[in-house]
Amino acid sequence: MSELSIKSWAEEDRPREKLMLKGKSTLSEAELIGILLGSGTQRLSAVDVAKLLLNQADNSLNRLARFGIKDYKKIKGIGEAKAITIISALELGNRRKSEAKEDLQQITCSEDVYELMKPHLLDLPHEEFWVILLNRANYVIKKESVSKGGVSGTVADPKVIFKKAVDEMSSNIILVHNHPSGRLKPSQADIQLTHKMREGGKILDIPVLDHLIFSNHGYFSFADEGLF
Repeated sequence: MSELSIKSWAEEDRPREKLMLKGKSTLSEAELIGILLGSGTQRLSAVDVAKLLLNQADNSLNRLARFGIKDYKKIKGIGEAKAITIISALELGNRRKSEAKEDLQQITCSEDVYELMKPHLLDLPHEEFWVILLNRANYVIKKESVSKGGVSGTVADPKVIFKKAVDEMSSNIILVHNHPSGRLKPSQADIQLTHKMREGGKILDIPVLDHLIFSNHGYFSFADEGLF
């Protein structure tokens, strides 16, 4: 066994033991990931491998969350199983954020929409179109995925969107789709769809309150920009 093995460390410095003795908040990101990895290589401990992985992500957990299995496997000591373990842990973190937002379900501004959709759209490599269904007081009834597409676009059918709204007895709706490229300027197709949806909402008495274009670094709100 290599002298760098975690087993050779003082007990209070080993990640698992440290967590039990001192609490989870005392562990670094590398130590937490080291626990997920379970083991390292002949020359590197699990924590050392985790440090190499974090270095590849510029020590950013947000950037690490965008890694695919192939990215993880570039690090010696990380195979498919360990990559899947880390990806699963990061996804659980995203879902926990989503649950935390369930206590603040009333939509009062575009920022609320952006925060609500982060767990669903952050770091996606492809476009997705969602509709947020609201009651009359703008509390969220449901968030529904409408369609998934490629890197450059996805199709959103107004009939499908309004059927979801009618089925849930929604009083208002908000449209959201992401741009994986990070570009926030709406395309002509985005503008045309928004106009069509607004007109359809007026006829059905289900107002479209906003349409957000989502990116990892910010958003574009049609309502905020006065395009409604």
